[in-house]
Amino acid sequence: MPSPEPEDTAPGPGRDRDLDLDLEEGERETVLTRLFQTQYASLLRLASSLGADDPENLVAEAYFQLCKRWHHLQQKQAAAAYLRTTIHNLARMHHRRQHTIHHHARSTTAETVLSAETTALQHHDHHTLHQALQQLPVRQKQALVLRHWHDLTQNEIATLLQVTVGTVKTHTHRALNSLTHTLAPHR
Repeated sequence: MPSPEPEDTAPGPGRDRDLDLDLEEGERETVLTRLFQTQYASLLRLASSLGADDPENLVAEAYFQLCKRWHHLQQKQAAAAYLRTTIHNLARMHHRRQHTIHHHARSTTAETVLSAETTALQHHDHHTLHQALQQLPVRQKQALVLRHWHDLTQNEIATLLQVTVGTVKTHTHRALNSLTHTLAPHR
């Protein structure tokens, strides 16, 4: 009966690579665990401060990206910086996507064509309001237009018109009462 040949325990070309991969895998797990323990809270704060709707998911995605790209890191000490950069990029991508969605939703609603009757009624209402505004005293008209069409605060209007805030409140109140009384028959 032939004796079994002793196993080749000398590392061959394939065995070195397998051993290195095992060491790298162990190193990766150790570094990732340490990074999670030491950096998670600050990364969560970073994601929150960048305006992320769901900062936990953003941080988790950053760790996932790091795991996927681990072998491409030139320096393993740069993993924390890689996580911060990834969180920043993911937050920026999210904001861009939200802006695009919001812009698209706004543009599709703006493309709605109004009927001729609706357009005529809006034009009539605009004309009636314009006439009612022309009947107001100058200071009341200025206060009302600056407040409701230009969205200025009462302090800003007071500074602009060189009057007190109380005067602005009085002019705005009187203008609204006058318009309500003038436009009531048109309702």
